[in-house]
Amino acid sequence: MDLKPSAHVDTFARDHLPPADSWPELLFELPELAYPDRLNCAAELLDATIARLGPDRPAVRGGSGEAWTYGALRERVDAVAHVLSVDLGVVPGNRVLLRGPTGPWLAACWLAVVKAGAVAVTVLPRQRSRELAEVCALARVRHALCHADVLDDLAKAEVPGLLVTPYGGPAPDDLLRRAERYAGTPYPAVETSADDVALIAFTSGTTGRPKGCMHFHRDLLAVADTFSRGVLRPGPQDVFAGSPPLGFTFGLGGLVVFPLRAGACALLLEEAGPRHLLPALAEHRVTVLFTAPTAYRAMLDALGPYDVGTYDLSALRRCVSAGENLPAATWRAWYERTGLRIINGIGATELLHIFISAADEDVRPGTTGRVVPGWRARVVDAAGRPVADGEPGLLAVRGPVGCRYLADPRQAEYVRDGWNLTGDTYVRDPDGYFSYVARADDMIVSAGYNIAGPEVEEALLRHPDVLETAVVGRPDERRGQVVVAYVVLRGGSAPTEEALRDHMGAELSPHKCPRSFVFVPALPRTATGKLQRFRLRDLE
Repeated sequence: MDLKPSAHVDTFARDHLPPADSWPELLFELPELAYPDRLNCAAELLDATIARLGPDRPAVRGGSGEAWTYGALRERVDAVAHVLSVDLGVVPGNRVLLRGPTGPWLAACWLAVVKAGAVAVTVLPRQRSRELAEVCALARVRHALCHADVLDDLAKAEVPGLLVTPYGGPAPDDLLRRAERYAGTPYPAVETSADDVALIAFTSGTTGRPKGCMHFHRDLLAVADTFSRGVLRPGPQDVFAGSPPLGFTFGLGGLVVFPLRAGACALLLEEAGPRHLLPALAEHRVTVLFTAPTAYRAMLDALGPYDVGTYDLSALRRCVSAGENLPAATWRAWYERTGLRIINGIGATELLHIFISAADEDVRPGTTGRVVPGWRARVVDAAGRPVADGEPGLLAVRGPVGCRYLADPRQAEYVRDGWNLTGDTYVRDPDGYFSYVARADDMIVSAGYNIAGPEVEEALLRHPDVLETAVVGRPDERRGQVVVAYVVLRGGSAPTEEALRDHMGAELSPHKCPRSFVFVPALPRTATGKLQRFRLRDLE
């Protein structure tokens, strides 16, 4: 499709979109998906919502007691946008790295970056220097807004020319201190094109090399106007909360885009593990919850019988699960304890958010659901031909958002014949319900995190005593899978598991580190020397 004239001064993002003939076919069949040519999604989420509902409604809350109205949120967003464009020299199209704990200020910074016409690149606060350096190199990041508590790893990344502005700390050049000078000064949103890149979200493929997924301003509204509007159906009275960080598009959608689009309130928690979620849900009267099956299983242990629980969840009306497969047993146990039907769903960073799901009476435990309005899906064989209902095959999807990798040849693997192939094996039944079978590649899914085995192997191989290694997933009742590393040591060396854990902790994010190390004399290989991971998975 033809792209509209860009507002970007720095044209890197548009210049590095994949060739148009490698894009998936995009669908805009719903009337609400007919967006204007000029569109800034931050202005739509904030300014347009204020114009519709007024500035005095609650917008965001934080775990430390912050409570901002829509008007107060806009004042902070506009002030930060002024700092970006006036003080720091950020121009439309520049990539700005965002790194910090989930909270109101991280959301405000994200909105400010996008409102200023720049491209948001949000990463996890737990990501290590090597990972940060790779993201910055791939996206050519030159500006970063980083919380003062997590500056060290970004400094260790030694990104050439990176200008880091801290926020939330005591430094005199702290972003929040600079923003005070612009208090009360409106910031007119940059008139970006609807198909200007607004964010680059990074994921890891089976090779372990991060893939940057480029999404447009209209894409962020499209996921709100399909899944959120058609399945979740929130209203201004809702209070959203959840565990996924804003560096995941699952969290960005569920905790920023969806509530703001609906005029609702978001509770943004720095600590959002199961033991923190339950008291927060009760205290803040949360109505919409986003988390992974692992968290639902963990929270069940702390809940009493329906209506007799330790925590008052009477306000909760919507529970969304994604990130990994939701077992029917977990769905039923949650329903028995709470009376709430979990809304299961499958999404992908490449497609921004959920595209198959079901709610209320449409839910069938053990299935993911049906195609979300505005999307299409089918199950195909290796040649891309549809298979019969009841037969397993590859999940193929089309909709208003599609995969556009940042200068990555793997675009040709993900998009075939106009369809996005998610890498999941699924079965469709005659009623149109899709059921998950397995990942079609070597990805390990643990507690909602996608972990590429080869990336973990590369980090382990950087230990001087490790000769060979293979990483697989071990089934785990609580986390879905855990990472297990099979290790061949160099002759004469004998490092302990503790030594390997210490090494991995310095190399990778904690959720990627192996939970178990198995020392073996050799790895299973074919006659031609290819590693046979399936044999290790069979052992697990």
